[in-house]
Amino acid sequence: MIVIIFGVSGAGKTTVGKLFAHEVGWRFIEADDFHPAANVAKMRSGRPLTDEDRWPWLERLHQEIKRSIDVGESAVLACSALKRAYRDRLRASEDVKFVFLRGDYALVEKQLHSRRHHFMKPNLLQSQFEALEQPGSHEDVLTVQLGGTPEEIVGEIKAKLHLASGH
Repeated sequence: MIVIIFGVSGAGKTTVGKLFAHEVGWRFIEADDFHPAANVAKMRSGRPLTDEDRWPWLERLHQEIKRSIDVGESAVLACSALKRAYRDRLRASEDVKFVFLRGDYALVEKQLHSRRHHFMKPNLLQSQFEALEQPGSHEDVLTVQLGGTPEEIVGEIKAKLHLASGH
């Protein structure tokens, strides 16, 4: 199984994803590591990415997901996946499950300002919320409301996906 933890920048995808992967004994994949250098430079300069910027990145992620599924490896992927079309591209099989970390602007902004050493500038948060397409009921997405600790959020995800530690 591949579990994609998604949401806007600052929602806690990496924190929750790493903790979740550790607790269930799976590989953790950071989608940001798959961005081409030009995308990183653009975000560092404070400019939001366009769909054209994101498609090659999404294709690289799709290939990584397929590779993991093909070798029977379970993994957790932290990825913004803001638009339905992006999520559709990442849904490489029925083994891919999506978890949306939903929070309001004020809460996410507070979390984002507490981060250090990340290329995503806080002033780009508004563009993230503008680009975000909330998942609909037809998408088969587990939605988790932000506000709890990472441990509480991971516990909720594991319970809703019927996963126990080390499985």
